[in-house]
Formats: sequence, structure tokens, C-alpha cells
Amino acid sequence: MLHEKAGLIEAIRARFAHVDACPFQGPRIFFENAGGALTLNSVVETSARFAAIPDNQGRDNVASHALVDIINKAKSDLATFMNASSGQFFVGESGTELLFRMIRTACVNAPKGTKVIGSSIEHPASRSAARRWAGIAGLDYVNVPHDDEAGLVTASDYAALMTPDVSVATILHASPVTGMGMDVGAIAKAIREVAPDCFIIVDGIQHAAHGQMDIDSYGVDGYAISPYKVFSRHGYGIAWISDRLTALPHDMLLGAPEIGWEFGTRDTGAYATMSDVVAYFDWLGGEVSDETGPRARIEAAGRAIRAYETRLTNAMIDGTGNLPGLRDMDHVTILAGADNPAREGLVSIVVDGMPSTEVVTRLNRQGIRTHTRKADHYSGNVLDPLGLSDCIRISVCHYNTEHEVAQLLAALKDIKSQ
Repeated sequence: MLHEKAGLIEAIRARFAHVDACPFQGPRIFFENAGGALTLNSVVETSARFAAIPDNQGRDNVASHALVDIINKAKSDLATFMNASSGQFFVGESGTELLFRMIRTACVNAPKGTKVIGSSIEHPASRSAARRWAGIAGLDYVNVPHDDEAGLVTASDYAALMTPDVSVATILHASPVTGMGMDVGAIAKAIREVAPDCFIIVDGIQHAAHGQMDIDSYGVDGYAISPYKVFSRHGYGIAWISDRLTALPHDMLLGAPEIGWEFGTRDTGAYATMSDVVAYFDWLGGEVSDETGPRARIEAAGRAIRAYETRLTNAMIDGTGNLPGLRDMDHVTILAGADNPAREGLVSIVVDGMPSTEVVTRLNRQGIRTHTRKADHYSGNVLDPLGLSDCIRISVCHYNTEHEVAQLLAALKDIKSQ
């Protein structure tokens, strides 16, 4: 595990910008990783370098050829990172925009009168797109209710509502509200057992930073991530699409290559920063294992990250040192249960008798960055059934430390009496 190798956590933290201090606030602990993870220093450097280059792809000059090579390398790196031996990667405006585009394309090409299936745990990025384009395309939308208490949805939940006329399906890989991960492979298998030709599109935005991705094993057609949530920066999203989703009629310029899904000239620096992210996972895998191949090292890094983040969330829930954990604080309620093996680096809580906004403000005054999730268009699907108007989201990443968790627990221990 990460904490077992001397100096590794320090080496990890040294690779990230603003790891222990905010440029506006000063010293702070960053437990808002689900809202956007810290950025690799290498990403910052790469972004600045490419921002200065005036050339575009597709021209007959040395610089243009170099930019194309960098983009192709990034796509190859992404294929290794996400284990995709077929299909293609492309860049768009954001993860949300890419989910809308993939879901729209699948829906408008689906046979009239067929169905779209998705679950109530989903982020509105996929849920809104599926409901909107199902209606426009004349498809029925089937809602799979999630387990309110466990904060997730399962393959059996999907299977219970599957019919052969389901033509499009959406799956959330991890919830940014409950923090629970879904078994995408099992859900996709349950869908295909009933509707083998269904187009399956996955929202991997929350999951990407917390565990490895393995597209070849899922049997899906689309997968989107937001790079700013996996150590890169804002301003773009990454999508992978299968060969058969690639081939569907889609928005494109007249006369353009039919397999192209990008619009306009993309930022080469965006692609290049994803190579930085993949290189980081490769490095980390080499630190925690004896693996020599890039994919094997990435998988080792994913296992180590998951184990270490579980250690952090367990410390948060069970306590550390002489500090009681969240489960032992009478004024704190943990969403989705204290003992939930599906948890991915995130604990959401409510404090009795205190609005979550007030808790977040008080923590922020002590230099502890968390976030309020409200029962609005983003989180109402999860919070409303629990009778909650809001909650406090505490989200960790593998560069956080147990000492930072202890500081959080010390702040929350007496917060009700402050």
C-alpha cells in the first residue's frame, strides 16, 4: 500500500500543485476532490508550453506534424490507461457535453418505439440527456430505482426491468453524492443478456481518479471522463466510443471523414496533458509493484489507490489515534451507511440541527475544504428520497493523508457546540 513505502506519500504530494495551500486562502486541507481533483505539476507545465504554440494540426509543416504525433500518442496512452483495444478516443467541451452527444446519437438512431433504460442514482449529465433524447426520438424511458440506503444500483436492479426492446442504456460508474461505485461490467452483462444489441453508455467522470478503468472488460459502447477530476485541468472532456457507435450517423461536417466525431481544431495541449496523467499512473505503479509493462503498472497503481483511499475513509468513519470516527459522533449521520464496501474515496454526512452550508463554512474557516450538496437538479435524486435538503461531501484522493483526516475529525467532533 502507498503508506507502507517510506517517502512515497511525500513524493506523490510533490507532484501536485497546491497540495496543502490555496493560492487565495492560504494553508488548507483539500477534501473537495470529487468537485475537481488537484492538478499535476506536469500538466500545468504542459498546458503553458502548448498555449504558446501558434500552429494547428493538419498543415504541411514540421510543427503541425509534431502536434499530430502528440495527439496520436495521447490517444494511444489513453487506450493503455483505460484498456481499450478498439474504438476511438476524442476530445469535447466537457464530460457532460460528451455524454449528451453519445446518448443523443444512440437515441436518434434507435428504432421508434424502443426503450432507453437508466437509473435514478445517475448524475444529471447522463440522466438528463437520456430523458430528453428519449422523448425527442419517440422512445420510452425506463427508470431503474437505486437503493436509497446503500446509495447504489446493481445488475439485478437493471435485470428486473430489462426487456428485449431496450435499445439504449446509461450507467453511472460512481456517484458523486454517495461515493458508491457500481459494477459496470455486471450491469452491462445483465443488459446484453436481454437486449444484446443495446448501445450502452457510461458516465465514468467520478470514478476515474479512484480506481482503474477496463473498457475491454465492460462490453459497453461509450465512456466519458472529465480530465479535471483525474489530475488534469478544466476546459475539455474525453470520450471513448466503440466501433459500432463510431459508425452511427452523427453530427459532422458535410463531406468530412465519417468516423470523425470532433468539431473544429482541438487543443493539442489538452491531449498532451492526458499523456502526463497516464505517465503519472505508470510511475506510481512502478513505485508500488515490480511490474514492468505500462498497463500492468497502471493496474497496480489503481489497486494501491483504492486500498489507500479505503484506509483514509475507514479512518474517517472509524476514527484515528484518540479521535472518534464519524460513526461514533452522535450528531453525525453517514449517508449510505458506515460499512459499505462500494465506497470510493467519498463520505457524505449531515450534522444534526445544523445546515450543511454552515458546517462547510465553519470547516473552511479552519482551513478544511469540503462541499455542500443540495437537493437541487444535481443531487435531489439522491437526497430527496432520504428526506434531506442537503449534505456535506468529504472527498479524498490518494495524495491526502491520515493526519489530514485527523484534523477533520477534530474539527467535526465538537462542531455542534461551537
